[in-house]
Amino acid sequence: MGSKPLPTPVTPEGRDGLAALLSDPAHSVVALDFDGTLAPIVPDPDSARAHPGAVPALARLAPRIASVVIVTGRPAAVAVRYGGFAGVPGLEHLVVLGMYGAERWDARSATVQAPAVHPGVIAVRAELPGFLERIGAWRGAWVEDKGRAIAIHTRRAEDPQAAYKALSGPLTELADRHDLIVEPGRFVLELRPPGMDKGVALAEYLHETSAGPVLYAGDDLGDLPAFAVIEKRRADGLPGLLVCSGSTEVTELAARADLVVDGPEGVVDLLNALADALS
Repeated sequence: MGSKPLPTPVTPEGRDGLAALLSDPAHSVVALDFDGTLAPIVPDPDSARAHPGAVPALARLAPRIASVVIVTGRPAAVAVRYGGFAGVPGLEHLVVLGMYGAERWDARSATVQAPAVHPGVIAVRAELPGFLERIGAWRGAWVEDKGRAIAIHTRRAEDPQAAYKALSGPLTELADRHDLIVEPGRFVLELRPPGMDKGVALAEYLHETSAGPVLYAGDDLGDLPAFAVIEKRRADGLPGLLVCSGSTEVTELAARADLVVDGPEGVVDLLNALADALS
């Protein structure tokens, strides 16, 4: 297993981060986005599933490091189900931070901890169908109700980019009226409560676990706050490695990464290579 060699980061900070992880695995954390990182992006988000090699690779790596955490915009239970993470030997200490950290699933208890739904999300859920009909820019867009957030996807529209641009302004105004924010992504605009992002979720988890070296891998704009957390830690002398699950759609992430891999398959190869190096 894991026959591909461990790739070399292109930045000195990334090389230092990888070296630190390999030399101190007992205090190292591997943090990963789900969609686009462990699971290929698909037109229908309900059809997303983890890459077939993701769970076996995680199960090989997890016992060799301090912890593995999935940080995702999906509800925690959905990510667990679509990822196939429950009840897997080797993943007994896996944590999934869903809805940008608002929800938490622990493999040990197999339960989700979550606060009440923000009233703005409830209001938008009721208002959105008529709102989209009135603005006339919804054709081909698809609404995903995440429970604690509402996402509008344009990937299946006749012109995904044009639909995305047409919806951006009106949805921002709708979010403002209900004390929500709009999180842009790859042909998706998500309305969710403020104060929820992957950076906040990751920083709290790393503080809670007294983490040493950290690898974070993501693919989309929503991963930039998590990248910023690792960059801040590095400025404070704590090593880290930033990985972009390669996408020509999100060049901002690739530009800030220490290592760009070829999508979820490349992430799986990296996880296996790390497990090999630590075995």
